[in-house]
Amino acid sequence: MSRYFISFLLFSSVWSGFSQSEPLDLQQKDTIEHRQEYGLRIGVDLSRPVLSFTDDGYTGLEFVGDYRFTDRIWLAGELGNEKRTDQEDLYNFTTSGSYLKLGIDYNTYLNWYGMNNSITFGGRYAVASFSQTLNEYQIFDSNRYFSPDDFVQGGTEPEEFSGRNATWLEMVIGMKAELFANIYIGMSIRLGHLVSQSDGDLERFPNLWIPGFNKITDGAKWGVGYNYSISYFIPLYKKAKKKREATANESQ
Repeated sequence: MSRYFISFLLFSSVWSGFSQSEPLDLQQKDTIEHRQEYGLRIGVDLSRPVLSFTDDGYTGLEFVGDYRFTDRIWLAGELGNEKRTDQEDLYNFTTSGSYLKLGIDYNTYLNWYGMNNSITFGGRYAVASFSQTLNEYQIFDSNRYFSPDDFVQGGTEPEEFSGRNATWLEMVIGMKAELFANIYIGMSIRLGHLVSQSDGDLERFPNLWIPGFNKITDGAKWGVGYNYSISYFIPLYKKAKKKREATANESQ
């Protein structure tokens, strides 16, 4: 939760900085026309390589991309692969698999002339394909006479449950800022709702963690995620748009 709190603070500070950059001194409405660049922006999430380096039980990589469809709408997606080993109650398990997320982002930020920053709200439809390996487990026994300090060891031979899949819907709040020419840094916070998961051997061993979605429980189908990205914009063509200017009433 501390990661998401820090992300929220960073997002709030960036939002404040963006808001303060609105022009205040423009007094006339101008109809000067300029041409905006349209194209593809591709990059990588930086948080997953960092987590792979700091956490021995995790490896992951995510590629991000979006395409400017209109002045405000971007077609967006993420493609990733994750592997995680974790301890949950009486189980030690490893989840490994890939995921794909597709959707749109709507830019709510009104840029100055020539700026290309964004504060976006959007959504994704996501699908994941993965396997889970039960590395070892313990047997719950209320009678602790023979094992007063721990539960009885049930098995140490790994058992794999493959061919699993899941789908979910995701709400995304994010921002991107142009650091240098065509190079952007960004961050996003994501709230996902699980729609479906494979019915395979869930009774024998349930899905406890899904790549791209995060941890799930029997009583909740919500997952929270985040990313910090760096990406490069590839201009493909330009499209004319009137230059936005503020009137005297807008500046007050």
